Amino acid sequence: MRYEIRVDGHMSETLTEAFPELDHVVMSGQTVLYGPVIDEAQLYGLLTRFQSLGLRVVEMRELPE
Repeated sequence: MRYEIRVDGHMSETLTEAFPELDHVVMSGQTVLYGPVIDEAQLYGLLTRFQSLGLRVVEMRELPE
């Protein structure tokens, strides 16, 4: 599965380095991270990491293969 996760605001390079498994791009006042997610456990781990870093996820969706 591939996911796209949109975070409010521009994430610094230091913050994006906390997600080495995801690529990122900044657009329209948001940071968009995207990449493969193996299973639900990894997805929940990513969401926990966003929360612990104080980042607000505004949208998350599975991308077509």
